[in-house]
Amino acid sequence: MTTMGMGQMQQSGLGAPLEGLVVADFSRVLAGPMATMMLADLGARVIKIERPGTGDETRTWGPPWSAHGATYYEGVNRSKESISLDLRDPGDRATALEIATAADVVIENFKPGTMERLGLGYPVVTERNPGVVYCSITGFGSAGGAELPGYDFVVQAVGGLMSITGDPDGDPMKVGVALVDVLSGNHAVIGILAALRGRERTGRGDRIEVNLLSSLLSSLVNQAQAYLETGVPPRSLGNDHPSIAPYGTLRARDGIFAVACGNDTQFRRLCAALAVPELADDDHFATNTARVTNRAALITALEAALAGQDTAHWVSALTAAGVPVGPVNDLGAAVALAESLGLEPTVEVGEGWSRQVRHPVSWTAYQPAASTPPPANGEHRQQVLDWLES
Repeated sequence: MTTMGMGQMQQSGLGAPLEGLVVADFSRVLAGPMATMMLADLGARVIKIERPGTGDETRTWGPPWSAHGATYYEGVNRSKESISLDLRDPGDRATALEIATAADVVIENFKPGTMERLGLGYPVVTERNPGVVYCSITGFGSAGGAELPGYDFVVQAVGGLMSITGDPDGDPMKVGVALVDVLSGNHAVIGILAALRGRERTGRGDRIEVNLLSSLLSSLVNQAQAYLETGVPPRSLGNDHPSIAPYGTLRARDGIFAVACGNDTQFRRLCAALAVPELADDDHFATNTARVTNRAALITALEAALAGQDTAHWVSALTAAGVPVGPVNDLGAAVALAESLGLEPTVEVGEGWSRQVRHPVSWTAYQPAASTPPPANGEHRQQVLDWLES
């Protein structure tokens, strides 16, 4: 068995981009499994190490349930192999170390220090496999925040995201999905791919650390920079944008729809289509800065013009006029829209399984990896052990 990882011994050809790469996945819940599923979608072989009996916590996170288990678990665990190992048992721990040693990539999201106490930390694995890329995902890092539990909702709260989300007159609100976990999973994949590229030059892997709080702060972009420049924390504006207007929802006769005027030309088109061209020449609204300053008056004027027709009429008319607009869809309508645009938003994972949302990247030369169903806990034990023996 090579100490540089089984994946380095294989050539990918023009199959999936990461074909031949082996990932040892010690993660569970969302950020880590999201990252490893993306790597699997890109062609990597992902071996998921789970606790005997219970497995990944999200296997019990329901309803809703499918015919096979919790839809939460299934949403981020396709195309993986599962082996059940009790990391407190010396024999199972030795098998886990063997898997980590044979892999190109190791991902874990235990509390900092756990893998080291188990004898599966980076120093041990890299000594046996200098080419390993070892990624640890935590809530608040491995220094001062090492003892803090890393849950997405808590990070949304303490990281400032809730303070800028929701109705300005209501309570701070979380985003409707565990967005910080998703962002952290994406950042983990970016770091892993960069380290693998570095390994091509040096022959050595690296230790990567990603934490949820830093992932969130780096994703607050304009809001974070506005605070760093002014010292004034931004506040929630509902659906409005702090620096652009109109850029939010507007109310028509039967409900709201989204409008995003990113420049003065688009605003002029909006005013013309609403038969209020004079607004575009009004000093209170002629420039974006003026529109932001006078946002309340602007919205009042625009909604007065919109009140005579339903949202469907305005979405159609404004789209034809070159104004960026759209209805506020539910998920069913969103998937249907993607399908109507030829984006192929879902993928088959196996007979008897529901379709899943596919990896969003497409290639010209490479082909996506074939998707397989999310594994049952320990389903692939024998084939993983056979691989270790080969």
